[in-house]
Amino acid sequence: MNDIVKDYFPLVVFIAVAVVIALPLMIAPFVIAYKKPDPEKLSAYECGFNAFDDARMKFDVRFYLVAILFIIFDLEVSFLFPWAVAFGDVGVFGFWSMMVFLAVLTIGFIYEWKKGALEWD
Repeated sequence: MNDIVKDYFPLVVFIAVAVVIALPLMIAPFVIAYKKPDPEKLSAYECGFNAFDDARMKFDVRFYLVAILFIIFDLEVSFLFPWAVAFGDVGVFGFWSMMVFLAVLTIGFIYEWKKGALEWD
């Protein structure tokens, strides 16, 4: 039992430090924020004009396509990190299986590019 506590002690310390840092940072804006909004603060921002339609209006499918493609390629690339960490231990089979994975990823990217999914016209 003592070995388990020793193994997980750095993790507990890390979580405790994260909580000690995060809680004050989450509470501070409510304590020190300026509370008197004026018309300038309540006006539309980022897009430069007021909302003109219902929030449940239909969006162009390109927004969803870009989001889905980003998630797919981002998640696939996240498989590279554990492989890179264990690169010395995976051997020839691990190397070539990752090369096949990257080839499939590249073929999928080229397919999406040729189909025009990355164009915004």
